[in-house]
Amino acid sequence: MTSGIRFDAVTVAYGGTTVLDRLDLTVEPGEVMALLGPSGSGKTTALRAVAGFVRPVSGRVLIGDRDVTGLPPYRRGIGMVVQQYALFPHLRVEANVAFGLKAQKVPKAEIPGRVAEALEMTGMAAYAHRYPRELSGGQQQRVAIARALAIRPKVLLLDEPLSALDAQLRSGMLAELARLHRELPDVSLLYVTHDQVEALTLADRIAVMDKARLQDCGTPQDLYRRPRTEFTASFVGNANLLPVTVGVDGVVLDGTELKVSTEGISGPVLGAAATLCVRPHLVGLGDGPNALKGRVREVQWRGSTHRLYVEVGGHRVKADVRELRETPPLGTEVTLHFAPEDAVLLGAGVSDG
Repeated sequence: MTSGIRFDAVTVAYGGTTVLDRLDLTVEPGEVMALLGPSGSGKTTALRAVAGFVRPVSGRVLIGDRDVTGLPPYRRGIGMVVQQYALFPHLRVEANVAFGLKAQKVPKAEIPGRVAEALEMTGMAAYAHRYPRELSGGQQQRVAIARALAIRPKVLLLDEPLSALDAQLRSGMLAELARLHRELPDVSLLYVTHDQVEALTLADRIAVMDKARLQDCGTPQDLYRRPRTEFTASFVGNANLLPVTVGVDGVVLDGTELKVSTEGISGPVLGAAATLCVRPHLVGLGDGPNALKGRVREVQWRGSTHRLYVEVGGHRVKADVRELRETPPLGTEVTLHFAPEDAVLLGAGVSDG
């Protein structure tokens, strides 16, 4: 069976409530696809539909070229890692990793080698004889991943696998997952998260979910640099979203003309309302193109940067600037600026193509 996942107009409902609405999405063989969205967006339901834990009311789920919509979980050839680890406390690490192999009736003689291989791959070979209670949270998650990999799945499902870990452990595990995927280039990963950093770091493509529907899909770079909707702009990274009207050579914000690219604009949109998206780290302090004058309302120190919150004509504009030796006092008038090519225009006839 080849790897890859395809959602073909998949709808899932509980009672009269639709929790996943006509999802069409393809995860290519060997691809890491992140499902990113807030709680209740439908991302975990989509993953559970692939796993076989929920049954769609309509549509199909395919793994490779095989329709698995009606198959039980154990016949789908998938590995799954969840947030809570789900290790058996009374079994040693090696027995936990062997569990799926025994369930799949792998020949007894093969099991020790497969367990050793999976533990080596996740850096847990030295802990084979320990019990879960003797491991840290990060080590338990590695064992859970080893158990999923031991069955040599074509598809690996990860449901917020790092959310129970602290920030430092999460960063290390992200690097480990990236390394694992390089070593397993044929395995397709479907990774559910509400953490944009995880999605941007790990995924080849990100599917943005909200209100049970797929809102956007693209590479991390595309979604971050050229978002197509306000929701994508605000959820993938951080963004200034400013209400403007479309002018002849750009846009107008509260009477101030700004030069921005109108590439992608379609139809007669002169004078139409639109939203200007500018990432905070692309907003500079001081004179420059597209100057905006405003007053400092808040300053946050973030180590290598300061974030300034500046009130510009009734709008709060965020600017992430290199750490300042002296921060402007609150209420001080300052000038912000951004390059025309660093802004994206949303709405007002902007094409989704």
